Amino acid sequence: MSKFLSKKYEGLIPYTPGEQPRDNVFIKLNTNESPFPPSQKAVEACEAVLKRVNLYSDPDCRELKKAVAASYGVPEKCIVCSNGSDEVLSWAFTAFCDEGRAGIFPDVTYGFYPVFAAQSGVPYKVVPLKDDLTMDIDRMKAEEGTLFIANPNAPTGIALGAAVIEDVVRSRPDRVVVVDEAYVDFGAESVVPLISKYDNLLVTQTFSKSRSMAGARLGLGLGSEALIRDLETIRCSINPYNVGSMAQAMGIGALLDCEYTSGNIREIIENRAYASSALKALGFEMTDSSANFLFVRHPDVGGEEIYRKLREKNVLVRHFSQPERIKEYNRITVGSIDQMKALIKALAEIV
Repeated sequence: MSKFLSKKYEGLIPYTPGEQPRDNVFIKLNTNESPFPPSQKAVEACEAVLKRVNLYSDPDCRELKKAVAASYGVPEKCIVCSNGSDEVLSWAFTAFCDEGRAGIFPDVTYGFYPVFAAQSGVPYKVVPLKDDLTMDIDRMKAEEGTLFIANPNAPTGIALGAAVIEDVVRSRPDRVVVVDEAYVDFGAESVVPLISKYDNLLVTQTFSKSRSMAGARLGLGLGSEALIRDLETIRCSINPYNVGSMAQAMGIGALLDCEYTSGNIREIIENRAYASSALKALGFEMTDSSANFLFVRHPDVGGEEIYRKLREKNVLVRHFSQPERIKEYNRITVGSIDQMKALIKALAEIV
Protein backbone atom coordinates (compact mmCIF):
# COMPACT_ATOMS: atom_id res chain seq x y z
CA MET A 1 0.00 0.00 0.00
CA SER A 2 1.08 3.58 -0.55
CA LYS A 3 1.94 6.08 2.14
CA PHE A 4 -1.18 8.01 1.10
CA LEU A 5 -3.75 5.36 2.02
CA SER A 6 -6.09 6.52 4.78
CA LYS A 7 -5.26 4.94 8.12
CA LYS A 8 -8.85 3.76 8.44
CA TYR A 9 -8.18 1.28 5.63
CA GLU A 10 -4.70 0.10 6.63
CA GLY A 11 -6.07 -3.09 8.15
CA LEU A 12 -8.69 -3.77 5.47
CA ILE A 13 -8.47 -7.36 4.19
CA PRO A 14 -10.17 -7.53 0.78
CA TYR A 15 -12.41 -10.34 -0.37
CA THR A 16 -10.62 -12.97 -2.46
CA PRO A 17 -12.72 -14.00 -5.48
CA GLY A 18 -12.43 -17.41 -7.08
CA GLU A 19 -9.73 -17.90 -9.67
CA GLN A 20 -10.67 -16.69 -13.15
CA PRO A 21 -8.25 -18.37 -15.61
CA ARG A 22 -7.64 -16.63 -18.93
CA ASP A 23 -7.60 -19.81 -20.99
CA ASN A 24 -10.16 -22.54 -21.54
CA VAL A 25 -8.15 -25.56 -20.47
CA PHE A 26 -9.90 -25.80 -17.10
CA ILE A 27 -13.22 -27.32 -16.14
CA LYS A 28 -14.32 -24.38 -14.04
CA LEU A 29 -16.24 -25.46 -10.94
CA ASN A 30 -14.95 -22.86 -8.48
CA THR A 31 -17.17 -19.77 -8.67
CA ASN A 32 -20.75 -21.08 -8.78
CA GLU A 33 -21.45 -19.77 -12.26
CA SER A 34 -24.10 -21.33 -14.46
CA PRO A 35 -22.83 -23.76 -17.11
CA PHE A 36 -25.57 -22.51 -19.44
CA PRO A 37 -25.51 -19.37 -21.60
CA PRO A 38 -27.95 -16.57 -20.82
CA SER A 39 -31.44 -16.67 -22.25
CA GLN A 40 -31.66 -15.80 -25.94
CA LYS A 41 -34.30 -13.23 -25.00
CA ALA A 42 -31.78 -11.62 -22.66
CA VAL A 43 -29.13 -11.56 -25.39
CA GLU A 44 -31.52 -10.05 -27.93
CA ALA A 45 -32.65 -7.41 -25.45
CA CYS A 46 -29.02 -6.49 -24.80
CA GLU A 47 -28.25 -6.22 -28.51
CA ALA A 48 -31.22 -3.90 -28.97
CA VAL A 49 -29.74 -1.25 -26.66
CA LEU A 50 -26.13 -1.38 -27.89
CA LYS A 51 -26.58 1.58 -30.21
CA ARG A 52 -27.83 3.71 -27.33
CA VAL A 53 -24.97 3.24 -24.90
CA ASN A 54 -23.75 6.74 -25.74
CA LEU A 55 -26.54 7.78 -23.35
CA TYR A 56 -26.60 7.19 -19.62
CA SER A 57 -28.64 4.28 -18.36
CA ASP A 58 -31.94 4.95 -16.61
CA PRO A 59 -30.89 5.65 -13.00
CA ASP A 60 -34.30 4.52 -11.74
CA CYS A 61 -34.34 1.25 -13.74
CA ARG A 62 -38.03 1.87 -14.39
CA GLU A 63 -38.65 -0.79 -17.03
CA LEU A 64 -36.61 -3.35 -15.14
CA LYS A 65 -38.52 -2.64 -11.94
CA LYS A 66 -41.79 -3.14 -13.82
CA ALA A 67 -40.59 -6.54 -14.98
CA VAL A 68 -39.36 -7.48 -11.49
CA ALA A 69 -42.63 -6.34 -9.91
CA ALA A 70 -44.63 -8.47 -12.35
CA SER A 71 -42.39 -11.50 -11.82
CA TYR A 72 -42.12 -11.32 -8.03
CA GLY A 73 -45.55 -9.91 -7.22
CA VAL A 74 -44.22 -6.93 -5.27
CA PRO A 75 -44.74 -3.16 -5.74
CA GLU A 76 -42.11 -1.30 -7.76
CA LYS A 77 -41.48 1.00 -4.80
CA CYS A 78 -40.28 -2.06 -2.85
CA ILE A 79 -37.45 -2.80 -5.32
CA VAL A 80 -33.95 -1.45 -5.71
CA CYS A 81 -31.71 -2.58 -8.58
CA SER A 82 -27.99 -2.98 -8.20
CA ASN A 83 -24.67 -3.90 -9.74
CA GLY A 84 -24.87 -7.48 -8.48
CA SER A 85 -26.47 -8.33 -5.14
CA ASP A 86 -23.12 -7.56 -3.48
CA GLU A 87 -23.88 -3.89 -3.97
CA VAL A 88 -27.16 -4.13 -2.03
CA LEU A 89 -25.38 -5.99 0.77
CA SER A 90 -22.75 -3.26 0.91
CA TRP A 91 -25.45 -0.57 1.13
CA ALA A 92 -27.15 -2.54 3.91
CA PHE A 93 -24.01 -2.51 6.05
CA THR A 94 -23.72 1.23 5.46
CA ALA A 95 -27.38 2.03 6.07
CA PHE A 96 -28.35 -0.34 8.86
CA CYS A 97 -25.17 -0.79 10.91
CA ASP A 98 -23.27 1.69 13.06
CA GLU A 99 -21.42 1.89 16.36
CA GLY A 100 -24.59 0.93 18.21
CA ARG A 101 -25.76 -1.73 15.73
CA ALA A 102 -23.13 -4.28 14.78
CA GLY A 103 -23.45 -6.59 11.81
CA ILE A 104 -24.19 -10.15 12.98
CA PHE A 105 -23.51 -13.20 10.81
CA PRO A 106 -22.16 -16.77 11.12
CA ASP A 107 -18.45 -17.54 11.31
CA VAL A 108 -18.73 -19.69 8.18
CA THR A 109 -20.71 -17.81 5.54
CA TYR A 110 -20.22 -15.52 2.55
CA GLY A 111 -16.72 -14.10 2.89
CA PHE A 112 -17.71 -10.62 1.75
CA TYR A 113 -19.70 -9.83 4.92
CA PRO A 114 -16.71 -8.97 7.13
CA VAL A 115 -15.20 -6.99 4.25
CA PHE A 116 -18.36 -4.92 3.84
CA ALA A 117 -18.42 -4.25 7.59
CA ALA A 118 -14.76 -3.22 7.68
CA GLN A 119 -15.08 -1.04 4.58
CA SER A 120 -18.14 0.67 6.07
CA GLY A 121 -16.31 1.16 9.36
CA VAL A 122 -18.92 -0.65 11.44
CA PRO A 123 -18.40 -3.34 14.10
CA TYR A 124 -19.44 -6.92 13.48
CA LYS A 125 -19.72 -10.15 15.40
CA VAL A 126 -19.64 -13.73 14.14
CA VAL A 127 -21.77 -16.51 15.61
CA PRO A 128 -20.20 -19.97 15.24
CA LEU A 129 -22.08 -22.56 13.25
CA LYS A 130 -23.05 -25.71 15.10
CA ASP A 131 -20.85 -28.80 14.79
CA ASP A 132 -22.98 -30.03 11.89
CA LEU A 133 -22.39 -26.68 10.10
CA THR A 134 -26.00 -25.54 10.51
CA MET A 135 -26.74 -22.02 11.75
CA ASP A 136 -27.25 -21.50 15.46
CA ILE A 137 -30.44 -19.51 15.05
CA ASP A 138 -31.11 -19.13 18.76
CA ARG A 139 -27.70 -17.51 19.28
CA MET A 140 -28.18 -15.33 16.22
CA LYS A 141 -31.52 -14.09 17.58
CA ALA A 142 -29.96 -13.34 20.96
CA GLU A 143 -27.32 -11.01 19.52
CA GLU A 144 -27.85 -7.24 19.35
CA GLY A 145 -27.44 -5.82 15.88
CA THR A 146 -28.42 -6.21 12.23
CA LEU A 147 -28.60 -9.84 11.13
CA PHE A 148 -27.19 -11.07 7.81
CA ILE A 149 -28.38 -14.54 6.84
CA ALA A 150 -27.32 -16.23 3.60
CA ASN A 151 -30.04 -18.70 2.68
CA PRO A 152 -28.91 -21.18 1.48
CA ASN A 153 -25.72 -20.48 3.35
CA ALA A 154 -22.42 -20.36 1.53
CA PRO A 155 -20.21 -22.30 1.33
CA THR A 156 -22.20 -25.01 3.12
CA GLY A 157 -25.31 -24.88 0.89
CA ILE A 158 -27.53 -25.60 3.91
CA ALA A 159 -30.92 -23.86 3.82
CA LEU A 160 -33.28 -22.61 6.49
CA GLY A 161 -37.05 -22.89 6.12
CA ALA A 162 -39.07 -19.73 5.55
CA ALA A 163 -40.87 -20.29 8.85
CA VAL A 164 -37.56 -20.21 10.73
CA ILE A 165 -36.55 -16.94 9.11
CA GLU A 166 -39.98 -15.44 9.71
CA ASP A 167 -39.64 -16.25 13.40
CA VAL A 168 -36.29 -14.42 13.46
CA VAL A 169 -37.76 -11.38 11.72
CA ARG A 170 -40.88 -11.32 13.88
CA SER A 171 -39.00 -11.78 17.16
CA ARG A 172 -37.27 -8.38 16.96
CA PRO A 173 -39.18 -5.81 14.91
CA ASP A 174 -36.73 -3.14 16.10
CA ARG A 175 -33.87 -4.44 13.95
CA VAL A 176 -33.29 -5.21 10.27
CA VAL A 177 -32.81 -8.78 9.08
CA VAL A 178 -31.04 -9.09 5.73
CA VAL A 179 -31.60 -12.38 3.91
CA ASP A 180 -29.14 -13.06 1.08
CA GLU A 181 -30.92 -15.36 -1.39
CA ALA A 182 -28.23 -15.67 -4.04
CA TYR A 183 -28.81 -19.44 -4.31
CA VAL A 184 -32.47 -19.69 -3.32
CA ASP A 185 -33.68 -20.91 -6.72
CA PHE A 186 -31.90 -24.26 -6.42
CA GLY A 187 -33.99 -25.74 -3.62
CA ALA A 188 -34.65 -23.26 -0.82
CA GLU A 189 -37.77 -21.29 0.08
CA SER A 190 -37.74 -17.57 -0.62
CA VAL A 191 -38.99 -15.10 1.97
CA VAL A 192 -39.75 -12.36 -0.56
CA PRO A 193 -43.52 -12.83 0.09
CA LEU A 194 -42.89 -11.74 3.68
CA ILE A 195 -41.68 -8.22 2.82
CA SER A 196 -45.29 -6.99 2.73
CA LYS A 197 -45.79 -8.31 6.25
CA TYR A 198 -42.60 -7.11 7.98
CA ASP A 199 -41.02 -3.70 7.55
CA ASN A 200 -37.67 -4.91 8.97
CA LEU A 201 -36.96 -7.56 6.33
CA LEU A 202 -34.63 -6.95 3.40
CA VAL A 203 -34.07 -9.69 0.80
CA THR A 204 -31.29 -9.68 -1.79
CA GLN A 205 -31.25 -11.73 -4.97
CA THR A 206 -29.00 -11.97 -8.00
CA PHE A 207 -29.22 -12.68 -11.72
CA SER A 208 -25.74 -14.25 -11.61
CA LYS A 209 -26.67 -17.84 -10.76
CA SER A 210 -29.95 -19.30 -11.99
CA ARG A 211 -30.32 -16.68 -14.75
CA SER A 212 -26.79 -17.17 -16.15
CA MET A 213 -25.80 -13.49 -15.94
CA ALA A 214 -22.75 -13.46 -13.66
CA GLY A 215 -20.83 -11.25 -16.07
CA ALA A 216 -23.67 -8.76 -16.48
CA ARG A 217 -23.63 -7.78 -12.76
CA LEU A 218 -27.27 -7.38 -11.83
CA GLY A 219 -28.90 -7.78 -8.43
CA LEU A 220 -32.01 -6.83 -6.49
CA GLY A 221 -33.00 -5.63 -3.07
CA LEU A 222 -36.59 -6.23 -2.01
CA GLY A 223 -38.10 -4.82 1.16
CA SER A 224 -40.57 -2.36 2.61
CA GLU A 225 -40.91 0.99 0.91
CA ALA A 226 -39.09 2.69 3.81
CA LEU A 227 -36.11 0.30 3.71
CA ILE A 228 -35.80 0.72 -0.05
CA ARG A 229 -35.86 4.52 0.31
CA ASP A 230 -32.95 4.19 2.74
CA LEU A 231 -30.97 2.14 0.22
CA GLU A 232 -31.86 4.51 -2.62
CA THR A 233 -30.42 7.37 -0.56
CA ILE A 234 -27.14 5.48 -0.25
CA ARG A 235 -27.18 4.47 -3.92
CA CYS A 236 -27.82 7.94 -5.26
CA SER A 237 -25.13 9.35 -2.98
CA ILE A 238 -22.54 7.01 -4.46
CA ASN A 239 -23.48 6.11 -8.03
CA PRO A 240 -26.98 6.80 -9.39
CA TYR A 241 -26.08 5.13 -12.71
CA ASN A 242 -25.05 1.91 -11.02
CA VAL A 243 -26.84 -0.48 -13.41
CA GLY A 244 -25.85 -0.19 -17.05
CA SER A 245 -28.32 -0.16 -19.94
CA MET A 246 -27.24 -3.58 -21.20
CA ALA A 247 -27.63 -5.21 -17.78
CA GLN A 248 -31.08 -3.66 -17.36
CA ALA A 249 -32.15 -4.93 -20.78
CA MET A 250 -30.76 -8.40 -20.15
CA GLY A 251 -32.56 -8.57 -16.83
CA ILE A 252 -35.90 -7.80 -18.49
CA GLY A 253 -35.24 -10.41 -21.17
CA ALA A 254 -34.33 -13.04 -18.59
CA LEU A 255 -37.48 -12.34 -16.57
CA LEU A 256 -39.55 -12.85 -19.71
CA ASP A 257 -37.99 -16.29 -20.26
CA CYS A 258 -39.06 -18.18 -17.16
CA GLU A 259 -39.28 -21.49 -19.02
CA TYR A 260 -35.61 -21.34 -19.98
CA THR A 261 -34.53 -20.47 -16.45
CA SER A 262 -36.72 -23.16 -14.90
CA GLY A 263 -35.31 -25.78 -17.25
CA ASN A 264 -31.75 -24.86 -16.33
CA ILE A 265 -32.58 -25.01 -12.62
CA ARG A 266 -34.08 -28.48 -13.01
CA GLU A 267 -30.98 -29.69 -14.82
CA ILE A 268 -28.67 -28.27 -12.15
CA ILE A 269 -30.69 -30.02 -9.43
CA GLU A 270 -30.51 -33.31 -11.38
CA ASN A 271 -26.76 -32.92 -11.88
CA ARG A 272 -26.34 -32.11 -8.19
CA ALA A 273 -28.09 -35.35 -7.29
CA TYR A 274 -25.93 -37.32 -9.72
CA ALA A 275 -22.71 -35.79 -8.43
CA SER A 276 -23.73 -36.22 -4.80
CA SER A 277 -24.44 -39.91 -5.29
CA ALA A 278 -21.21 -40.49 -7.21
CA LEU A 279 -19.13 -38.62 -4.62
CA LYS A 280 -20.64 -40.60 -1.78
CA ALA A 281 -19.73 -43.80 -3.65
CA LEU A 282 -16.11 -42.57 -3.60
CA GLY A 283 -16.27 -42.09 0.17
CA PHE A 284 -16.88 -38.34 0.26
CA GLU A 285 -18.90 -36.72 3.03
CA MET A 286 -20.95 -33.60 2.37
CA THR A 287 -23.52 -31.19 3.70
CA ASP A 288 -27.13 -31.24 2.51
CA SER A 289 -26.87 -28.59 -0.17
CA SER A 290 -29.83 -26.67 -1.56
CA ALA A 291 -27.55 -24.54 -3.75
CA ASN A 292 -25.82 -24.96 -7.11
CA PHE A 293 -22.72 -26.33 -5.39
CA LEU A 294 -21.64 -29.15 -3.09
CA PHE A 295 -19.50 -28.79 0.02
CA VAL A 296 -17.48 -31.99 0.39
CA ARG A 297 -14.61 -33.61 2.22
CA HIS A 298 -12.92 -37.01 2.13
CA PRO A 299 -11.94 -38.81 5.36
CA ASP A 300 -8.64 -40.05 3.93
CA VAL A 301 -7.41 -37.23 1.67
CA GLY A 302 -6.95 -33.62 2.79
CA GLY A 303 -8.98 -30.82 1.28
CA GLU A 304 -5.99 -28.84 0.03
CA GLU A 305 -4.46 -31.95 -1.53
CA ILE A 306 -7.69 -32.71 -3.39
CA TYR A 307 -7.90 -29.11 -4.59
CA ARG A 308 -4.27 -29.17 -5.79
CA LYS A 309 -4.50 -32.54 -7.53
CA LEU A 310 -7.74 -31.58 -9.25
CA ARG A 311 -6.07 -28.42 -10.53
CA GLU A 312 -3.25 -30.53 -11.93
CA LYS A 313 -5.97 -32.38 -13.84
CA ASN A 314 -7.38 -29.05 -15.09
CA VAL A 315 -10.41 -29.08 -12.78
CA LEU A 316 -10.90 -26.00 -10.63
CA VAL A 317 -12.83 -26.14 -7.35
CA ARG A 318 -12.81 -23.71 -4.41
CA HIS A 319 -10.75 -24.46 -1.32
CA PHE A 320 -10.98 -22.40 1.89
CA SER A 321 -8.07 -22.63 4.31
CA GLN A 322 -9.92 -20.40 6.79
CA PRO A 323 -11.75 -20.80 9.07
CA GLU A 324 -9.79 -23.78 10.35
CA ARG A 325 -12.91 -25.91 10.81
CA ILE A 326 -13.62 -26.09 7.06
CA LYS A 327 -10.08 -26.50 5.73
CA GLU A 328 -10.72 -30.14 4.77
CA TYR A 329 -13.71 -29.20 2.61
CA ASN A 330 -13.90 -28.12 -1.01
CA ARG A 331 -16.81 -26.30 -2.61
CA ILE A 332 -17.69 -27.74 -6.00
CA THR A 333 -19.96 -25.89 -8.41
CA VAL A 334 -22.58 -28.06 -10.05
CA GLY A 335 -21.98 -27.77 -13.77
CA SER A 336 -23.15 -29.64 -16.84
CA ILE A 337 -23.47 -33.41 -16.69
CA ASP A 338 -20.29 -33.78 -18.77
CA GLN A 339 -18.41 -31.55 -16.33
CA MET A 340 -19.70 -33.59 -13.40
CA LYS A 341 -18.62 -36.85 -15.04
CA ALA A 342 -15.16 -35.44 -15.70
CA LEU A 343 -14.95 -34.31 -12.06
CA ILE A 344 -15.93 -37.75 -10.75
CA LYS A 345 -13.40 -39.44 -13.03
CA ALA A 346 -10.63 -37.14 -11.78
CA LEU A 347 -11.58 -37.63 -8.13
CA ALA A 348 -11.72 -41.40 -8.56
CA GLU A 349 -8.10 -41.30 -9.72
CA ILE A 350 -7.12 -39.09 -6.77
CA VAL A 351 -8.82 -40.88 -3.89
